[in-house]
Parts: sequence; structure tokens; C-alpha cells
Amino acid sequence: MNAIVMQAEGIHTYYGKSHILHGVDLEVREGEIVALLGRNGAGKSTTLRSLVGLTPAREGAVRIFGRATTDLPPYRIAGLGVGYVPEGRKIFPYLTVEENLKVPVDKPGHWSIPRIYELFPRLAERRSNLGRQLSGGEQEMLSIARALLLNPKIIILDEPSQGLAPLIVQEVFRIVVNAREHGISVLLVEQNVRAAVEIADRAYVLDHGQIVYAGDAAEFAKDEERVRELAGASAAEWDFGD
Repeated sequence: MNAIVMQAEGIHTYYGKSHILHGVDLEVREGEIVALLGRNGAGKSTTLRSLVGLTPAREGAVRIFGRATTDLPPYRIAGLGVGYVPEGRKIFPYLTVEENLKVPVDKPGHWSIPRIYELFPRLAERRSNLGRQLSGGEQEMLSIARALLLNPKIIILDEPSQGLAPLIVQEVFRIVVNAREHGISVLLVEQNVRAAVEIADRAYVLDHGQIVYAGDAAEFAKDEERVRELAGASAAEWDFGD
């Protein structure tokens, strides 16, 4: 079995006095895609923020590559090899695509700007466009591309398909699969359950801040009633091809 690269054990996270996460356990192993699913307000984004140090857990433990990181600041966690693509894309609107790609600190590894342009031909075509001139799908690609340029060992994505047309969703998810093929572990928070379980190896479902399902993503996908009940998913079919 592949080594664990990221692990949460019994984490409890609060916003002020509001208790959001109630003993969340999850793990991501080397070379796998893990989907974290659930309805709006279930605690998915809070879980990611706890893992990367933006909203630290008050109880429990987070370990990344075997190192205790529960109390580390976000920049130290990123320095361990963690890429984070937050909800809402957060690109620089008044920088060009090329300038946005030059913002991350160069780290040795597979991903470079020329390789990014090979993977994202749309960005290559728009390299001189300002960030604010890009479509929602192109902004999401740019946000993922910036994270890849850090050459992370694990990448965490928060709702990458939000607001995107189905064809663009498929393109974004192919890029996620490509990252895994280059040795990057992926933790994916996603409302589009059908799309997520199509590419994920394992899935967790959050409900009211607690894990209510943990297991094989394909097995979860077969249980349409549970998919609808726990994750609010549609029955739409997705074909990601080769």
C-alpha cells in the first residue's frame, strides 16, 4: 500500500464559537485522487483550510509527509510541498497570464511554464491577456497552473468546477488526472459528485462536520440513492475518455 502523504485525525475546527468540524478523520496516499464530497455547508472548505493552516484545528492532529503540521502557518505547510487552489480562483486580475505564472517561486521539478503551456493550450493562446479578461474556465486553469508550478507533492483543490460549463469541467478534470499521472497526490473538494467520483480513487462524504462515508469512490458511485441523499448529486453521466 502506498505511503500516507496527508492525514487528519479527529480534527475539531471552530469559527469563533461555531463548532464546524466534529472529529474529522481522512487520509490521502501517494499517487491517488481523493474526493471530499458533501452538501453546501457540510464543512468541506473548512476541512481544507484546517489542513493547510488557514483555519487551524483546535483539537486533533494533522500530519503531512509524516510531520505534525497542526500548528504550522500556511507558508510553512506550502513549503513542505502542498499546493492549494482555493474556491474562487484568486488570480491577479490586472496581471497577464504570463505574469500570473511567474508569481510562484521557482521550484525544481517536472512543471515549468513551457510545460504548463503544453498542458493548457488555452493559456498559451492567451498568455498576453489580463487575468480579468479570461473566462471562468480559463481562470480556473490558471489557478491550477500556478499551483503546479510549485511542483507540489500534493495538490488540494476547492470546487474547481464551480460555475463552469460541462465541457470545461471535463477539461479541468482531465488536468487533475494528468497531475496524478505525474506523481502528484490530489485532494479534491467538489459539488459535482458524478464528475468527481469518475476520476477519484477513494471518497469521503461530510455531513454536518462529520465523515459519514469513507471508501472506494467507484463503490460509492454505484449507490445512486446514497449519492443523492448524502451529496445532493445529479445522475448526469460523465465521460472523461483517454
